[in-house]
Amino acid sequence: MLVEIWSDIACPWCYVGRARFAAALAAFEHRDEVTVMWRSFELDPDAPAEREGSHAELIARKYGRTLEEVAAMDAALTATAAADGLTIRFAEMRSGNTFDGHRLIHLAAAHGKQDAMKERLFRAYFGEGALISDHATLQTLAVEVGLPADEVRELLLTERYGEEVRDDERTAQSAGISAVPCFVIDRKYGASGAQPPETLLEFLQHGWAQREPAPAPTA
Repeated sequence: MLVEIWSDIACPWCYVGRARFAAALAAFEHRDEVTVMWRSFELDPDAPAEREGSHAELIARKYGRTLEEVAAMDAALTATAAADGLTIRFAEMRSGNTFDGHRLIHLAAAHGKQDAMKERLFRAYFGEGALISDHATLQTLAVEVGLPADEVRELLLTERYGEEVRDDERTAQSAGISAVPCFVIDRKYGASGAQPPETLLEFLQHGWAQREPAPAPTA
C-alpha cells in the first residue's frame, strides 16, 4: 500500500502530523507492506531566501493579529508539539524559501533516506533556528543523515529534482489539495490535517481493507 504525504518543511502542523503518522504506522498490523512517499508542497513558493523580522511579527502581519494573539497561538502549538515529543522554538525560527529543501528530500528518496531527511529538516527548522534555504546548512544536514556529500553539492549547484518538486505541486493542485499535511492512500483515499494517531491508524486500516484482492493463482 502506498501512502503519499504532501507537506511543507515550514509547516508546524506538518511536523506534528509526521510524528502522529509515525505513531499510527508503528501500530498498524501491515506496516511492513506500506511504502511512504513524501511529496512537495510550498505554502509560499514566492518566499525570499530569508524574510526579515521575527516569526511573531511575520505572522501578525500576514493574518492581521496582534503580537499577543500570536504569542498565545504559538504557546498552544508548542504545547501540542511537546505532547508528541517535538520541540518547537518559534522565537528562534528563521523563515525562508523551502524549494531547495524539497529538492533535497527527493535526492534522499533515491538513497532510501527520505523520511530521515524530512525529519532532520523539520527538527532543524523548528527546533534549531536553522535557515533551510541556506546551502551550507542543507549540505550539513544532508550529510548528517547519510547522503553522499558530492551528490548534495551537485544538487545545490544545479536544478536537479526541481521538476520533480513542481510535479508534486501540480499533482496536489489537480487533486484539490490546498491544505497540508495531506495523506493519500493509493491515490484513492485522502485525509487532511495533523489527525490524532488513532484516527490515522483507522485511515490506514480503511485503506488496507479497500485494497483490491490479489488475482487468484492460475493452474
